[in-house]
Amino acid sequence: MFSKACEYGIRASIHLARLSKRGERCSLKQIAEAIDSPVAFTAKVLQLLSRNEIIHSIHGPTGGYEIPVEELSKIYIIDIVTAIDGDKIFNGCGLGLQNCNEKKPCPLHFQFKGIRDDLKQMLQNTTINDLAEELHLGMAFLKR
Repeated sequence: MFSKACEYGIRASIHLARLSKRGERCSLKQIAEAIDSPVAFTAKVLQLLSRNEIIHSIHGPTGGYEIPVEELSKIYIIDIVTAIDGDKIFNGCGLGLQNCNEKKPCPLHFQFKGIRDDLKQMLQNTTINDLAEELHLGMAFLKR
């Protein structure tokens, strides 16, 4: 459903949210290891997240990546998805057809539209803080 980059972006953001709540920063290598992602690919994903002001990159000897604690409840999963994958998932055809629309629908158009709308609503209503809290409580996990 999401690109691999987007999956890693969501995982990295959740991981950083957990650490940021404890006042900790994390290096690129530590993030890549925590989310089970190649370091070079993780660097590109983190660059996108930083450019879109979802995470902060702090330079210097005590630097690393973080998310300001006051931002955690303001960053929604949809922010990460659109920063990395754009909005195609919310308006694209379920069969990948270019000309699929309300007037000329593909066979899946109306069923897929409902799923897309539900997905968008869930992503708009779920914050990074919500997901980090589930990890903290042991209700979810990030590694396989």
